[in-house]
Formats: sequence, C-alpha cells, structure tokens
Amino acid sequence: MHRLSSLPLLVILMGIGAAAMYLPAFLGLAMRDWEAWRAFFYGGTLFLFLTVLIAMATAGRRPQRRGRSHLLAMLAAYLALPVMLAVPFQESVGNTSFLNAYFEMVSSITTTGATLFDIPARLTPAEHLWRALVAWLGGFLLWLTALAILAPMNLGGFEVTAALGGAGEQRRSEQELGAMSGDPQERLIRFAPKLFPVYGGLTAGLWLLLLVGGEGPFVAICHAMSTMASSGISPVGGMEGARSGIAGEIFLFFFFLFAISRQTFMLDFRAEGWRRLRDDLEFRIGLAITLMVTLFLFARHWLGAYEVSMQENLGAAFSALWGSLFTVLSFLSTTGFVSADWSASREWSGLQTPGMILLGLAVFGGGVATTAGGVKLLRIYALYKHGLREMEKLIHPSSVGGAGAFARRIRRQGAYIAWLFFMMFALSVALVMVLLSAAGLNFESSMVLTVAALTTTGPLAGAGVDPGLSYAALGDGAKMILCGAMVLGRLETLVIVALFNPEFWRN
Repeated sequence: MHRLSSLPLLVILMGIGAAAMYLPAFLGLAMRDWEAWRAFFYGGTLFLFLTVLIAMATAGRRPQRRGRSHLLAMLAAYLALPVMLAVPFQESVGNTSFLNAYFEMVSSITTTGATLFDIPARLTPAEHLWRALVAWLGGFLLWLTALAILAPMNLGGFEVTAALGGAGEQRRSEQELGAMSGDPQERLIRFAPKLFPVYGGLTAGLWLLLLVGGEGPFVAICHAMSTMASSGISPVGGMEGARSGIAGEIFLFFFFLFAISRQTFMLDFRAEGWRRLRDDLEFRIGLAITLMVTLFLFARHWLGAYEVSMQENLGAAFSALWGSLFTVLSFLSTTGFVSADWSASREWSGLQTPGMILLGLAVFGGGVATTAGGVKLLRIYALYKHGLREMEKLIHPSSVGGAGAFARRIRRQGAYIAWLFFMMFALSVALVMVLLSAAGLNFESSMVLTVAALTTTGPLAGAGVDPGLSYAALGDGAKMILCGAMVLGRLETLVIVALFNPEFWRN
C-alpha cells in the first residue's frame, strides 16, 4: 500500500485502465469474437507493461504542491487517458477513425454517454461492455476525487458551504469522514476501500434486480453500470430495447436517487444517516423539482389528450404519468435514459417533445460529489433561498432573516459563490455555442449539443429535439470542440480557473 501511495495518480489510473481491458477481452473470447479478444488482450498487456515501466521511473517522486499535482492528474485523466483507452476500441471496431474512438472514450470516462454509433448493432458486446465499463470507472473516479481532492480545496460544489465553518452541516459531514486530514494521495488511498464496496455493491444489487425483472445478463450489467455512473450508455438503444419493461424502469428509477445527493450512498459512514438524508437540502429540492416538473408535463399531456377526446383512457394516462416521472428524474440526474412510455405519452396527447424542459433539468443537474453533472442542486438551492429572502426584503424592508446561522450564510456567501459559478457556466455555454456555430452548426443544434456536453448528458441530443441530433453527422472540428466541452463540464469551470491561478503555481 505504501508503494502504491508513492505513485502518481495518473500512473495508477493507467494501470487500472489497462487491467480493465481484460474484461471485454474475455467476453470476446467467450463469444468467439476473435477481433475483440485480440484487440483488448493485446492492448491490456501492452499498456500494463508500459505502466510498470512508468511506475518504476516515477516511484517515490513527491511533487512540491500535492493539490496542484492531483488537479493536473484529473485533467490528464479526462484528456490524455482516453488516448490509451481508445487504442483497443478502435482496433476492435476496425472501420472507424481514431478520433471517433477518442470521442467515445472521452464521452465514456466523463460519464456523458454521447455516442457516434447510432445503431447499437454496429458494435459487438465486448465493445459495448468497454464503453459501459470505462464510464463506470469514470463515475467511481468522480466519487473518489470529489471527496479526497475537491472537497478539501473547496471546489466541485463544496465552495457553496466553504465559508460556513463549523456551523455548516456539509462541513461537519466532511470532518466526520476525515476528508480534511492528510495529503490528497493519502485521502485517495483511505477513501477508495470505503467507497468502492458501496459503489460495486450497489451496481451488483441493481444488476440482480434487473435480472429478476426479466433482463438479459449482459444488458442488465451494462444498464446497472450506466445508471450508477449516470452515463446513459445502453447496448440496446435505451429502455425501449430492454426486455425488463416497466419493472426494470422502476428499479432504475430508485437508483437514480444516488445521483441526487451524496448522502444516499454515504449512509454507512454515520449511524444517523437516514435521518440526515431526510433533512438533506439536495435530496429535498431534487424530489421537489421531480414532482413539480412531472405534474406539469402530465397536465400538459392531459390537456393535449383532452383536445382530442382521449382523456378517458386511464391506461394511457398512467403510461404518460410514469413516462414523465421516469424521464424527469433520469435527466435531472444527467443519466439520460428515456422511458419506453415517453413516446406513448406524446402519442396520447399529440404534443411534441418538451425539449427545453429536458435541457433545463440537465442544467440543474444532481448532487455535489455524485456522478451527476450540471450546475448542481446545492447551488440551485442557495440561489433559491437568496431569491426568497430578497423578495421578502422588498415586502418587509426591516425584516430580519431567521432559520439560524447556516441558512443566513448560505443565503449570502453561498448564493454569491453559486451565482458566480452560474455566470461562468453561462459564459461557457456561450463560448462553446460560438465555436460550434463556427464549425457549421445552426443555433438549435449548437445549443442542444453544448448543454448535453457541459452537463454530461449525452442522450440529450436525441431526446431534446425532434427529430433527434446525431453525433455521427458532426465534423471532426465539432467533435473536438465537444470533447473539450465534456471535460470542462466534468471538471467544472472553477477547477479550470484554479489551475490558472498564479498562487496555485507559486512555490
């Protein structure tokens, strides 16, 4: 363990990525897919050998600024590591360019789930497994680094409560977990054995539930990994191609909640975890948004069905309600799975896809330190509470805001930081849209693809507009722009700004 802790983070990630290549290799061997077997087996062996050489050359090297080193390692993990991961994928597919393979790996490791292969049958099961596995490992990397690296540096959403000191609930949670002690490498080594059994156990539990629901073993494991990583990767084109039906969607629905608040998967660290979950700010506002948007969409479909005299069809009404509920929570968690009843609800009402609502849900995003992307619910909550207080002051200028020190501080410093991040996110959207427009895309396509990349919700391109957009139709320039946007959305703008801070580089 001591020797492992002395290695650079990027080298450790290279070793994990190379070892993971053997899983699709053995699947290819079992299915007599010799091209996939050779590509992934040779790739895993080659890169493991290369990782050992790099580890021998860098062992014992201690950078002067550990925080800076690990932020750079995270950036390299999303930009440089996909180069290695794309090699066996491209060799296995054969009839695709390396840029396309690189795009797929960036999309997977950032848990975006955008794919250039619109027809799932074009890829073999080994290649589908590799995409889902890379996304699953990328989701765990985000879990781990959020607590071990970003939380102590007050980044990744933790900056909203950073100024609260000992009075803040989130700060107390971090201290209970020991996230603020030791250097980043030690925190990574300490947190990994605690989080991985939870992450792997939840994935295995969802896999078993999907099997009980009637899903095949291969599709079930891909959907389970994609749900936990909130990547939305599917080897059958989503829930419409799944065999588990509404039972499988119900199982996935409850596991979407793990992307709403980190309290949902950290219950084992505290005896009072379930009571804390009930009072968790992100969890409560996430459920409130889900219910309100679902009721709005259902009312919209109901009114549409009323105009065509089909409101008496209770079965269609239930399908519309469930399709809206499942899809809303899926996009709020930035997973991007669309319910099989989503299209039925549109046929029932005769209305088009509410694309702007799906875009808005993806922008809201999930919880801090989860696999979800977007602005994050904690920042949305801070802005919401600040807005309520400002309206109260307009009506009663002499009033004093109550609810304790935590509420007052999150309405002030927390809302200020959240507003800065929201403005930086809006500027990022504008910049990426301008670049995509320069690459030849129209305004609507640029907007949808930009939001899909920055919120790491790749399936939004197909569900946010009608007809859906195809990543395969993009040029090479647009693909590279989206690769950068996916990395920016995964790391968040504040992390990139921190890397350009002169104080960050001063010895």
